Amino acid sequence: MSFAIIGAIIGFLSAGPIAAVFGFLIGMYLEYAGKQNSNSESTERNTSGNYEGVSDFSHQLLILIAATMNADGSAMKSELELVKRMLVRTYGEYKASNLLIILREMLKEPQDVTQVCRHIRARMAYSQRLELLHILFRISRADAEINPSELQLLNFIATQMAITTPDFLALRAMFVSSPDSDFKILDVSSDAGEDEVKKAYRKMAMRFHPDRLQGLSENEKKAAEEKFIAVQKAYENIKKRKGWA
Repeated sequence: MSFAIIGAIIGFLSAGPIAAVFGFLIGMYLEYAGKQNSNSESTERNTSGNYEGVSDFSHQLLILIAATMNADGSAMKSELELVKRMLVRTYGEYKASNLLIILREMLKEPQDVTQVCRHIRARMAYSQRLELLHILFRISRADAEINPSELQLLNFIATQMAITTPDFLALRAMFVSSPDSDFKILDVSSDAGEDEVKKAYRKMAMRFHPDRLQGLSENEKKAAEEKFIAVQKAYENIKKRKGWA
């Protein structure tokens, strides 16, 4: 059984769909890292306090989380609580406690995410990088809103991880409401016709369908339902706005 499936099963059994996604990402990273490089790199901290040359996905993830939490100038308690629950459910109490200590140290200083994003880009499949960005969006919205500075950082992370602009905009629209959010989710213009919208909906529904997570059980596929449901809701909202049957 692959690392990805094991990670997802552990995550789902301990905490449900959200943790399953987290565990699945960890497993996928381990598999890709093993294929790309058989010689593991050591985790080192330079004199400026940033972690560099990190092969441990948990540390790379912490760097992205710390940068995301600090993007608006301060780390909110609600964000930290969400991350804590995520880490505990995925790693267990003991390792999560150690990771939280590292995270708190990272929060005290700026983090350079460029190298981490490029490292992840080379070792994770596109769909898993998209899921990782989804997690960062969830953390940003833990305090009920995502401000412009957070969006700017998330956009930079997406670019460095080679996430396409349409995919970033579609994901952003799921978390940031605007008059054209539904259209952005489906990646169509607000004046698109019925056939174009229907075609875009089918394409996006296929992209985010739970069945895309091949090799997982039905329960674990629920980890993809949030984006899938958002696509369905956007399509229904557009049909209602346009008066289409």
